[in-house]
Amino acid sequence: MRLPLIPHPISPPAGLTLEVEARRAGRVLSLEYVLAGPVERVRWPQAAARARTDELWRTTCFEAFVRTADGYVEYNLSPSGAWAAYRFDGYREGMRGLEIAAPFIVTRTAPGRFGLTVDVDLPEDATGQVGLTAVVECLDGSIAYWALAHPSDKPDFHHPDSFALELP
Repeated sequence: MRLPLIPHPISPPAGLTLEVEARRAGRVLSLEYVLAGPVERVRWPQAAARARTDELWRTTCFEAFVRTADGYVEYNLSPSGAWAAYRFDGYREGMRGLEIAAPFIVTRTAPGRFGLTVDVDLPEDATGQVGLTAVVECLDGSIAYWALAHPSDKPDFHHPDSFALELP
């Protein structure tokens, strides 16, 4: 199912649109993000090794949040190839690294279009509640925060009501 992400009202979309397709098969979450419009205005991170890297959200990064039996997990997926995964006990509490196999991030570009595809391993206790998000930084330094839902007056992807998609 392909879903539109919407920019937070305080962040300019810069003429871009963003959609994501999400599928779950057992303990694998498959994601395909498609950013369309003037993608040449986006600040793309430098290509990097496929390695766990913190603070990827400080620039263009695609993310997913998945509720678990006792909290949630967060995946940060950079167009550079770098990635991160964290487990939380509750709302922004008990953050620690989530041990998963390094995801293989595939990117595609075409005029007016950028795509990022990835499969991530889910923990055994993952539920079907998912939040799909992205941070898109433009060359002028503006940052747009994209999500399925924005339940707060400030961008907050960790907000419990941001987990707006139910996957079987």
